[in-house]
Amino acid sequence: MKLLRFLMVFILCFALVGCQQDDSNSSNTTNTSQSSNIDDGRDKGFSLDEVPEYPGEPFVALYNNVPDFDDKDKTTTYFETYSDLDSLGRCGVAYANIGKDLMPTQKRGNISSIKPSGWINKKYDTDLVDGGYIYNRCHLIGHQLAGEDANKENLITGTRYFNVDGMLPFENMIADYVKETNNHVLYRVTPIYDGDDLVAKGVQMEAYSVEDDGEGVMFNVFVYNVQPGIEIDYATGESWLSSEERPAQTTNKNNQNTNYNKYNSNKNNSSNKNDYSQSSNSYNQNKNSNSYNQNSNNYNQSNKDYSSNTGSYNSGTNQTSGVIRGNSKSKIYHCPGQANYDDMSDSANLVEFASEQDAINAGYRKAKR
Repeated sequence: MKLLRFLMVFILCFALVGCQQDDSNSSNTTNTSQSSNIDDGRDKGFSLDEVPEYPGEPFVALYNNVPDFDDKDKTTTYFETYSDLDSLGRCGVAYANIGKDLMPTQKRGNISSIKPSGWINKKYDTDLVDGGYIYNRCHLIGHQLAGEDANKENLITGTRYFNVDGMLPFENMIADYVKETNNHVLYRVTPIYDGDDLVAKGVQMEAYSVEDDGEGVMFNVFVYNVQPGIEIDYATGESWLSSEERPAQTTNKNNQNTNYNKYNSNKNNSSNKNDYSQSSNSYNQNKNSNSYNQNSNNYNQSNKDYSSNTGSYNSGTNQTSGVIRGNSKSKIYHCPGQANYDDMSDSANLVEFASEQDAINAGYRKAKR
């Protein structure tokens, strides 16, 4: 009898051990399956080491132009989120699901009260910088997409070139697509800084049209925050002509050798090849050609009716008394106190003059009101 009881206990213990072993195998199988869901092994985001030197074009494709969105976010419900400013006052990731229900229904507001990190604006010859001032207050999620105005978590210091030639064509692409299809586009913009620099070296822009699984809009690009012909100290925001010696530093009192414009704005690197762009200018890899996934050589920069990211490119303080504001398209200028003067601060066509005579000499005429 004792022997029989011993055998029964032994058999029961063996059975329990067998069950535990089966559970363990099942757990391992599940973990393996979860790991296999990682699409290409890359982490969220990337480092500056992965970005090639500025090639003479405003942007370059990343990761074969394929964005990295979670499937759970591919919804037809609109949303928008903005990161808190960090300890240096810098913006972080801005993320939205763009739809008509998120787009603005009111006139764009004034954003001149916001001074993003590194905002040391400076005026140059208009032949070098459209509008004169090197910096715009650049929206991460453009106004035309989400209706954000003076949101400090959505405005960074960016060059005019970065804003108009780099970001705006992609924003227009999304806006046009959403308006014509009533679909939604996942859209994420990530400012990329080097260490404690106050000015971003550029932004990563990702987009994916939800209802048609990326057939309408899909891109993943890095846009360079440079201004051809001008050097930038990204640590402080100071700038100077490429043809001149760097002026004495006024911001960094410790006279540290800060990291200035290693993305040289001269175009002598235009032959640089890299693994992140299938062609130097291409941001379309969808097989079905359409007006929203087009070769970048054909993107339309003339359509500025929806201009979301033109920013404000005044000197960084409240508007200076006496500054004359002109419209480069209409060739009409406005003086302080005239109708529409304040509204022009964020215009994509803004040109500023020191005096009325300067405006007249440039071929502009004064507004009647």
